[in-house]
Amino acid sequence: MEDKAIKNNAYDNLVLSLKAGQIEKLYIFHGEERYLLEHCLANLRTLICPDGLDSFNYKRFDAKTITLESFEDAVNTLPVFAERTLIEIHDFDIFKNENIRQQLCGTFADLPDYVCIVFVYTVIEYKPDGRLKANKELLSCATVVEFAVQQQDKLLKWIQRHFLDAGKSISTGDAEYLAFITGGLMTSLNGEIEKTAAYSKNEKITREDIDAVVIPVLDAVSYKLTDAIVSRDKKKALHLLDELFQMREAAHKLMFSISLKMRQLLAARVCIESNLSSSVLMEISGVRHEFQARTLIGTARKSTLPACRNAVLFCSTAALELNSSSDPESCILELVCRLSEN
Repeated sequence: MEDKAIKNNAYDNLVLSLKAGQIEKLYIFHGEERYLLEHCLANLRTLICPDGLDSFNYKRFDAKTITLESFEDAVNTLPVFAERTLIEIHDFDIFKNENIRQQLCGTFADLPDYVCIVFVYTVIEYKPDGRLKANKELLSCATVVEFAVQQQDKLLKWIQRHFLDAGKSISTGDAEYLAFITGGLMTSLNGEIEKTAAYSKNEKITREDIDAVVIPVLDAVSYKLTDAIVSRDKKKALHLLDELFQMREAAHKLMFSISLKMRQLLAARVCIESNLSSSVLMEISGVRHEFQARTLIGTARKSTLPACRNAVLFCSTAALELNSSSDPESCILELVCRLSEN
């Protein structure tokens, strides 16, 4: 819990400092919530390059175009009629070898006041080994900001605020539902809010409006499938499985999603048996939001601990069979039928 608080503080501090026009020399941006990352990056660009990104004071590199020499040249080039030069480096692994680390450490330790360097990680994973002394030295020079998935209360207020900007309103319950079926990331929610607001003929957004235009993500359909399985509603389960097939996801990805939901369901049932809170379930199952945890707990109450254990075992067996199957869809179909009859 402490680590999450630190990460949130880094983001909150960045937002406040950018509002005050205070800019650091070196940033590292990473995290799952691309919407927030892009928003803060856009603010930095506006602050440093108000005339646009075609100016002499904006340099952008990626892993294919950057060399240590070109990076050094950019750092040492004075800005033109401006206070700073903005240098963005996208998806370049600064930890990949000792030679790069050593050279960057020397550069980072003596950066001129007229640069702002931002290392952005959106494609490759940002995962430094904190045990290495060289990595610690490298990171000590930077302001590292993780753009993590927003807490539920902030996310729901953000959804409602964006609908208000579009001249619409939405209840907290329907905002939860929209976040649930889109996966809860602002990046995807932003477009779905615009689409739903444009579609609705009324001032207040309804669940029917959402269902009419928003295509649920794989995770959301898997939740609904889990509920149908536990309710032993085989017809509904097979209908939802057909929805999953229509998403054209790889069979192994579908198997993983179904298996994950069964493991999360088992965790929810264990929490019920042990009288543990939804926050504990979120921590042990990797669930992002409380409304997702409530959905799992509600479904788990319809089942038993032995049934949940059997479901996980069935998924493990089916996953092994899938690896050698010539008809993966039939393998998944058999699994769903077996789970519905468990």
